[in-house]
Amino acid sequence: MKLLVEESLVTKTEILAAATVLKPIVRHTPLEYDPYLSKKYRCEVYLKREDLQHVRSFKLRGAYYAIQQLAPEIRKKGVVCASAGNHAQGVAYTCRMLNVQATIFMPTTTPQQKVSQVAFFGGEQAEIRLIGDTFDASAEAAKRYAQAQEKAFVDPFNDRGIIAGQGTIAVEIVADLEKEQKTVDYVFAAIGGGGLISGISAYMKAVRPTTKIIGVEPLGAPSMKKALAANKVVTLDVMDKFVDGAAVKTVGSFNLAHVKQNVSELVLVPEGQVCSTILELYSKQAIVAEPAGALSVAALANCDIELKGKTVVCIVSGGNNDSNRMQEIEERSLIFEGLKHYFVINFPQRPGALKEFVTTILGPNDDITKFEYTKKGNKGSAPAIIGVLLKYKRDYAALLERIQQFDPHYIDLSQNQMLYTLLV
Repeated sequence: MKLLVEESLVTKTEILAAATVLKPIVRHTPLEYDPYLSKKYRCEVYLKREDLQHVRSFKLRGAYYAIQQLAPEIRKKGVVCASAGNHAQGVAYTCRMLNVQATIFMPTTTPQQKVSQVAFFGGEQAEIRLIGDTFDASAEAAKRYAQAQEKAFVDPFNDRGIIAGQGTIAVEIVADLEKEQKTVDYVFAAIGGGGLISGISAYMKAVRPTTKIIGVEPLGAPSMKKALAANKVVTLDVMDKFVDGAAVKTVGSFNLAHVKQNVSELVLVPEGQVCSTILELYSKQAIVAEPAGALSVAALANCDIELKGKTVVCIVSGGNNDSNRMQEIEERSLIFEGLKHYFVINFPQRPGALKEFVTTILGPNDDITKFEYTKKGNKGSAPAIIGVLLKYKRDYAALLERIQQFDPHYIDLSQNQMLYTLLV
């Protein structure tokens, strides 16, 4: 089907112009060869470390360029933006540098670490308003406010200047690989609203048309995948907000146009896989990546692409991870890896029942991580919530057989998300 767009896509010339403006402002982040991932996937893996950018994410590039391009009289009135965190930090940093007043709308679910960083980067130039449970709700409120106050709304992704700014990452990738006399076969980049993938793909397709651009979305927030399937922008009815930097219910229409023309494939990554990747990046490479920042690396284990012998670049888009989330990240990882399980099991209300369960039902390498039980009057049995940590995933089937013998009516909470959320 022929692509029909009302506005021409962002060009190589625009992105190079943005690169000139941004050169003294942003950090030319490292493009690091990763020996661990290269060995694991039998290819050459390079990580573009945007987590080491001044605001610990790529968002500064687009935010600065878009605001700098506004007419002085418009900047003087102040700007408005909505963000789950990283775009807000880029806008705040920019406005402090350019002495522009910013009103920043953020979802109420934004990690406190990101809210605090926005206040730090913006100083007196930034006013923060926590409104809405999702990015989309916060963005609607921000747009209404901007219109009422006649201020410029700095869109986080569906904007020409934003896309051109994000595209400067690709300029650096190409330049750095040229120094090593290499060309890249695949570039993996996260998709939230679509600003990053739009800029990266626009430049790469202009200068390296054989390079395949792979977009990566969290499984619980596949807004771009749904939009491509419908051939138009759609809004997700439900969404998992865990990968907060990429959890967007509605992608940008201009971004969709770029993806349709320039992106080779989309990969969906389960949130649990993202958690495992965050922990792996930290333990193996000492990289602190936020969930959206780990998406591109997580996709290497979740795609059907033959990577052996290829040169691959994964964009680590951000490192603004809230340390308070690490317990949840580890929990999600263990569940995804098939090592941690929760059950509701009926126990006979007699002495020795728990000892019997531990000695005859649990395997020699299994451990109890959670046990909640309340005796129910004079009833013959009562339910207990039990968390079990396995050493090996292969032990799960045998464990289920033994639990079945102990209580034929047990409930595996992995099969009932509502009960899991309520009880665990």
